[in-house]
Amino acid sequence: MHSRDQICHEEYQKTADWLLSQTQHRPKVAIICGSGLGMLADALKLQDSFSYSDIPGFPQSTVQGHAGKLVFGELRGKTCVCMQGRFHMYEGHSLGKVTFPVRVFKLLGVETLIVTNAAGSLADSYCNGDIMIIRDHINMPGLAGLNPLNGPNDDKFGPRFPPMSGVYDKDLRCLAKDICKSLGFSHFVQEGVYCMVGGPNFESIAEARFLHKLGADAVGMSTAPEVLVASHCGMKVFGLSLITNKVVKDYEDTDRVNHEGVLGVSKMRSETLQTLVMEMVSRLDINNNTA
Repeated sequence: MHSRDQICHEEYQKTADWLLSQTQHRPKVAIICGSGLGMLADALKLQDSFSYSDIPGFPQSTVQGHAGKLVFGELRGKTCVCMQGRFHMYEGHSLGKVTFPVRVFKLLGVETLIVTNAAGSLADSYCNGDIMIIRDHINMPGLAGLNPLNGPNDDKFGPRFPPMSGVYDKDLRCLAKDICKSLGFSHFVQEGVYCMVGGPNFESIAEARFLHKLGADAVGMSTAPEVLVASHCGMKVFGLSLITNKVVKDYEDTDRVNHEGVLGVSKMRSETLQTLVMEMVSRLDINNNTA
């Protein structure tokens, strides 16, 4: 992130203060919804909803399947804030803008971040419609020096050199697996490594083979920057990938992926994913607060 893309602490605070003045909700959990997964926000009760265009400092989401709304409310009695649509590098946003909401969430009092995304499977054993609990990630843009923490460190949020080992909370992953077992979901729930690439193009066959050999089980175009910043801020992180397509790794394979197909699988599994996240939130050890 170049110096011209740096966002000062006061800008995050200005946005947080504006939101706190507009709603009585004081969320402890934030949920970022991936492509076609914004229905999670529809389950919130006692909603206060804000279009991104009305929120000071917020970027705009331009991708089909991302509604572009920030929704506050209660989920199974727990106060949450939910992003119906995230921001991506390929839309032209700086990584500072991509992760802007995460630091605002920290200033709102959020302690746990749940991220969801639509992803293509690299693992041969995965099927379309599977849900992958994210154990770890490979941040390809980050390895190339594109990192939201580049530039002067803001010590008010976290340390200069944050560790990334164990960034996806083990207790939350175990809780999710227990919930899946009790709900009868285990046969289509996986646990694996998510790889972020920059997009907006889908992967070439050579790239897919390369990522698979690196140990990636699924690939998408988001999530890692938000998770990195959340961890830097001291939040607990839990992540889910909905497997929407098989990534082509064979030169004889004539299948082609498209965004419409991704949204179709998201719609098919939306209720299941919503149930899992709702059960997760209901079991979190948090206390509700209102202004």
